[in-house]
Amino acid sequence: MRGLARYALVALVAFLVALVAARAGQGLFHADTSTGRLHALMHEKLDLDPGQERQIARLEADFAARRKSLDAELQAANADLAVAITHEHQYGPAAEKAVDRSHHAMGELQKATLRHVFAMRAVLRPDQARQFDQAVAGALTSRPKE
Repeated sequence: MRGLARYALVALVAFLVALVAARAGQGLFHADTSTGRLHALMHEKLDLDPGQERQIARLEADFAARRKSLDAELQAANADLAVAITHEHQYGPAAEKAVDRSHHAMGELQKATLRHVFAMRAVLRPDQARQFDQAVAGALTSRPKE
């Protein structure tokens, strides 16, 4: 039974790591709809001029590609963790390496997200930036809906 308890603990840790990674991206870009709070704010409430729209579109396309790559890295880390759990049946070296890989991918995703947020903010006028800052602060401090 002790081996089963370790397996359950490692599985729980893997689940929590995946949950934290998902939340890192959701806090800023996913709200009640798939478009997300910031996307909706940018395109519906900030009255962007055509030049700003073009710049934001380029930034969003670049970020989407980067995010896809980082999401794939996180998925690969989770797959490594699943293999480690299956083979080690405890928190062993392979599980630790997979968790470290996952943490690295999550950190890179968070950094990329912040770079993207600041790049979009740089496109805004001061009045737009104030609204944007409030939305970012709200997204980061709100509790997820259940």
